[in-house]
Amino acid sequence: MTTKMPGRRTQAARNDTVILEAAREVFLADPKAPIAAVAERAGVGISALYRRYANKEDLLRRLCHDGLRRYLEVAESAAAEPDGWQAFSDFLRRLVDADVHSLTVHLAGTFTPTPEMTSDAQRATALAAGLVERAQAGGRLRADAVVQDVALLLEGCAAVRVPDAERTRELRQRYLALLLTGLSAGDGEPLPGPAPGAEELNWRWRR
Repeated sequence: MTTKMPGRRTQAARNDTVILEAAREVFLADPKAPIAAVAERAGVGISALYRRYANKEDLLRRLCHDGLRRYLEVAESAAAEPDGWQAFSDFLRRLVDADVHSLTVHLAGTFTPTPEMTSDAQRATALAAGLVERAQAGGRLRADAVVQDVALLLEGCAAVRVPDAERTRELRQRYLALLLTGLSAGDGEPLPGPAPGAEELNWRWRR
C-alpha cells in the first residue's frame, strides 16, 4: 500500500529536486555564480534554499556527491557483467550519458569534500581500476592504459557540448566510440609519455 506524503513534505521534495537541477545548470555555466542565482533559476525564495543548504559550499558538495553516487551505481552494475571488455565499454557509455564528469571539471577545488565523499571516491577508483584490469586480462584493452587515462577521457567527452541536449549526447557517444577504438589492444604504437598518476588528477581538489 502506497502512503502519500503530506503536502508540505511533497512540496519540500519537489523544491529540492528543482533546486538541484537549477544549481547544476547555474554552476556548470559559471562555478563562481552566487547562490542567489540558483534560487532565481529554480523559482524559489532564497529562504527555501537556505533551509536545505547552509551555504554555497554545502550545495556544491551535494551536487558532486550525487554525481559520485551515480558513478558508483554505474560501476557496480558494470562489474556484474561477465565479459571484461563489455563491462568496461558499457561502464564508459553509461557514464558519458550520466554526464557526471561535467561537474568534476567545473567544480573541483571549489569546496572541501567530506570524509564520506573521500571514501566514496576511493571506492569509485577501485571499481574503475578493477574494470580496467579485467578488460586487459581478457586481451581487449591495451596494456599501457591506466585508470587515470579513463578519468581524463571521460572529462574530454564531457567537454563536448552544443545547445541541443540530444545532439550533445549523440556527439559524446560518437567520440567515445572513437576513443574505445584507440583503447583496444592491437598493433598500434605505444602511448606517448608516462601515464598520468593519481596526484596529477587529485591536485585540483585541494583548496
